[in-house]
Amino acid sequence: MALTMLNGLLVNDLSPPMLLHQISKTAQLDTLNYQSSFMQGVFAHFPEILFIHRTYNPRGKVLYTFLVDGPQVQLEGHLARAVYFAIPAKEDAAGLAQMFQVFKKFNPAWERVCTILVDPHFVSLPTLAMEFPTAEVLLSAFHICKFLQGKFYQLSLERPVERVLLTSLQSTMCSATAGNLRKLYTLMSNCIPPAKLPELHSHWLLNDRIWLAHRWRSRAESSRYFQSLEVTTRILSQFFGTTPSAKQGMASLFRYMQQNSGDKGSFHLGLSPQNNLAPSDISPEIPKVEQLVESRIQHSLNAICTAPAAQLCLGELAVVQKSTHLIGSGSEKMNIQILEDIHKVQPQPPASCSCYFNRAFHLPCRHILAMLSARHQVLQPDMLPAQWTADCATSLDSILGSKWNETLDKHLAVTHLTEEVGRLLQHCSKEEFERRYSTLRELADSWIGPYEQVQL
Repeated sequence: MALTMLNGLLVNDLSPPMLLHQISKTAQLDTLNYQSSFMQGVFAHFPEILFIHRTYNPRGKVLYTFLVDGPQVQLEGHLARAVYFAIPAKEDAAGLAQMFQVFKKFNPAWERVCTILVDPHFVSLPTLAMEFPTAEVLLSAFHICKFLQGKFYQLSLERPVERVLLTSLQSTMCSATAGNLRKLYTLMSNCIPPAKLPELHSHWLLNDRIWLAHRWRSRAESSRYFQSLEVTTRILSQFFGTTPSAKQGMASLFRYMQQNSGDKGSFHLGLSPQNNLAPSDISPEIPKVEQLVESRIQHSLNAICTAPAAQLCLGELAVVQKSTHLIGSGSEKMNIQILEDIHKVQPQPPASCSCYFNRAFHLPCRHILAMLSARHQVLQPDMLPAQWTADCATSLDSILGSKWNETLDKHLAVTHLTEEVGRLLQHCSKEEFERRYSTLRELADSWIGPYEQVQL
């Protein structure tokens, strides 16, 4: 069933024939290998350096995207350098060996691959070395940059230190000379707590073989290179990385490729286009979809939440609408990054987040709303406690109507403590209730005032 649906999307490919190899006993997409004749031609012309990027979806399926790389590759357009898509049945040695073997079967030029660039978390290096015995496997500059960038954010360093590290990282990646790499290495050694420094694998910066594969680019070419890959990986994450169903994720990705098939027109053997893409060049249809989704989220907030809760959440949604948000997903949790603020989101209802807003109010925060927006979903009633739904009254309405200040913060803490004490008193034996109530009575009388003035 999954194969039939994907074939229906690909019949309009402008350059058939294509390869589509899929094994499935159900409607779910178990394995997929896809390459159009255009992609096959690009790889045949630029086979020397192969760049492999992995994109995980929320259910743990992984999309392998093969891209061509190197000095001779001058291609315009999003995904123009992509030459192969594959979803292995399992990300183990057998599954990856089968994926590579299918790729080699339909691409005789694989024997000319000299270098393969991978990310730091690539787990099957022996399988890759076995299937491409004459190729050298190296970490890619792009993936090292993204790895270090994420680590700098996760360490929760002081803002000035974080800013210096990020600026130095960006400058070094665009001019990866031995001197600049050594300076970044020294800066990290001085700024990162010693206990955390091993997590950053700073020794990669001193491995000159890694950077020789990237150093041939000028500063301007490096900047455009990173921007291009940032856009490409963002598109892959948007369509596959935020969709639980691998089938739906690939359908969305193929549909996007069809709608932007004009990218192929910029590829001509021997022609080097002068213009290069930037992150703002993403198809205008994507913002339209995002605006529609965010409008639906806004409507669901107004329909489901009480007025004060909706007002709070709409303020969080406004931050999402004005911010760049990145999502890295795993099987159970998602990493949400908005501007320079990173938190852990638990997507399963009721959705929760590690940020203060969600812990204090138990309402969908900007990080949860960013997740909904990326998944093209809306707020559901089971995503918030009953007291915040529109058909339930809440004792906090008057509090939320006021401005946020220190007194309000204390008031909320007292309110939550009072509710918790009340819950504990209701769910204990009669003897335990009398003992707890007596203790609470003594505390109130001695701390606040005599019995006549204190009502429990």
